[in-house]
Amino acid sequence: MQRMGMVIGIAPDKIAEYKALHANAWPAILDEIHACNIRNFTIFLREPENLLFGTWEYHGTDFEADMARMRAHEPTQRWWELCGPCQVPLESRAPGEWWAMMEEVFHHD
Repeated sequence: MQRMGMVIGIAPDKIAEYKALHANAWPAILDEIHACNIRNFTIFLREPENLLFGTWEYHGTDFEADMARMRAHEPTQRWWELCGPCQVPLESRAPGEWWAMMEEVFHHD
């Protein structure tokens, strides 16, 4: 198992919409997250900085393959079309990233 985290900005005028989307997440999206070996997925909001922080546990053996599967999933593509306009990617993100991946520097059970 690998713990992972990512961060992205959120447009202040889209916070309510983003919360509403996630309060009613589509079952197909939740099923695909699980099928791609992601567990304990959580998104936190930090205001007034307007940052979203996502964290999860990856229980698979090939993260890139699982993420390719997720990108190819048609319902996920439609979900991202709804969520994407709410988000403000960080300028410092790596090439090809939407959410900026983070380095784990500490963990305690």
